[in-house]
Amino acid sequence: MTEGDRLQHPDDLPGTQLIRRIGLLLRVLTQKNRTGARLIDLCRETMLEKPTIHRILHGLIAEGLVTQDHRSRRYHLGQSVYEMGLAAAPRLQLRDVCHPLLKLLAEDTGDTAYLCAREGFDGVCVDRQDGGFPINAFALEPGHRRPLSAGCGNLAILSALPDDQVRRICEVNRPRVLARYPHLTDDELRARIARTRRDGFAHVNALETPGKTSVGICIRDADEVPIAALSVSAVIDRLQGQRLTAAVALLRSAARECERRIRLTALPRSRERPPSNAPRQARSAR
Repeated sequence: MTEGDRLQHPDDLPGTQLIRRIGLLLRVLTQKNRTGARLIDLCRETMLEKPTIHRILHGLIAEGLVTQDHRSRRYHLGQSVYEMGLAAAPRLQLRDVCHPLLKLLAEDTGDTAYLCAREGFDGVCVDRQDGGFPINAFALEPGHRRPLSAGCGNLAILSALPDDQVRRICEVNRPRVLARYPHLTDDELRARIARTRRDGFAHVNALETPGKTSVGICIRDADEVPIAALSVSAVIDRLQGQRLTAAVALLRSAARECERRIRLTALPRSRERPPSNAPRQARSAR
């Protein structure tokens, strides 16, 4: 291999375009997996031509990576993707660690609770639990990916990072953010980060759905690195005044307990101690 071959940009390598298109399709299907995606949805989200998408889908179905409901004609992720996901699961099972606390959070607030995790320049919804309030906030599906500079949980993570990382992430994400959320300008994003750092929690209205709002708290790993966030979403009237204060307290308690469990998971077995029963706060946010 020559020096030129080693320095060749990945986008110039044969077959790379097809791989990028397959990855793009699978990510869109991940976001829409619960309801499924129509061919027209995939065309709109990926901006690829219909014949191109149809050919790729045909190959993915043959490999078990995608399935199609023959009644609705909608596409879903296939069983093989689930099997790959099990094999690729990280040593720290963040969802397993946080799921019981996320469930309690939804029960205690009565609203929709989310767990999102940082993945590079993005935040990915890892888990969601619906509360008992009859009007749920917008439904962010597990697997849904957004730029780390968009969304409440993502904002909580971003604001906890050092300034140099924040600048780099915002710079890389700027084209995607402005294309999807034109009102989320650089000045507005800086103001949101400053407010989140001042308050110790993120509190912003939903980008996708008018009339909804969210509040979120960052989760750090055993090395104090921001890796995830818990958030609660509701109609605006339900996250104001005393209910907002109560929701923030519940989120803080749940986030700190998540961090405690993450630290125990990261400890060598010889140093582990039996976990103490964390006090559960009163259900004052209902």
